[in-house]
Amino acid sequence: MRKRTFLAVIAAGAAIIGMNTTASDLAGVEHLGSFRWRSEEPLFGGFSGLDIADDGVTFWTVSDDGLSTKGHLDRDGADGPIIGVSGTDFMRLQAIRGGAVENIDNDAEGLAVDGNGQIFVSFEGFHRVRSYADFSSLAGFIPEHPDFRQMQNNSSLEALAIDRDGTLYTLPERSGHLARPFPVYRFHNGVWDQPFSIPRRGSFLPVGADIGPDGNFYLLERHLNGIFGFQTRVRRFDLGNDGLTDEQQLLETSSGTHDNLEGIAVWQDSSGHIRLTMISDDNFRAFQRTEIVEYRVTE
Repeated sequence: MRKRTFLAVIAAGAAIIGMNTTASDLAGVEHLGSFRWRSEEPLFGGFSGLDIADDGVTFWTVSDDGLSTKGHLDRDGADGPIIGVSGTDFMRLQAIRGGAVENIDNDAEGLAVDGNGQIFVSFEGFHRVRSYADFSSLAGFIPEHPDFRQMQNNSSLEALAIDRDGTLYTLPERSGHLARPFPVYRFHNGVWDQPFSIPRRGSFLPVGADIGPDGNFYLLERHLNGIFGFQTRVRRFDLGNDGLTDEQQLLETSSGTHDNLEGIAVWQDSSGHIRLTMISDDNFRAFQRTEIVEYRVTE
């Protein structure tokens, strides 16, 4: 999500209050570590989408200003905690007709990479999904669902996921009403439909999604609890043709435990455990931070 004035003011207070906040209400995960990522890249920050390869090392990410990068997570051992980021190649996402995406068109939010390395990105502002052979290529056209044009600015296609068959799933950050579930849009064989929805639970809003190697749908949600900081929640669902079932809450953190986590990648480590790796959007503010947070699913 793009930076907003009120968000920046609240986040400044949260950065102070949350410094000593470490407690989390963990319902099915184990916290493995949090790494603060820093870079001299002028456009660094604002990361809202994340994907990680099966090796748990190669990663892709996109930002609110249309910046993209592919790099490597340096680990302390094969499945150890993240201790660094290397091999990054920052570049601007391209438009269909060439040239970097700009202004209202550059707010990249969701990210999904298929088994062949094809990259898909969802955007706010001009609400759309685009494909890329790699981050240096021109955008490939994907038609819009008619609903996309009616979505709220700065609150639309935050989450994007892809399954083994290449079917894309996306949903907006806001559903338009507190009692209305979040609609899930599906793109398969060149056609969008809206086959099912995700129920709203409290004040959390969806900001990221992924489909794990177990075939389950993982939803990352975020709540800004005033000056006390951000809360993070992850829900897991069985994904079938008829919808999302067997809802389970895996994680709900206390306020200020992490920064503004908006991107999630779900993968399996060498010991067979499901990992949740998440990245924060620092809103390009010095008092926030870009952190990569990792949890292991324990149930």
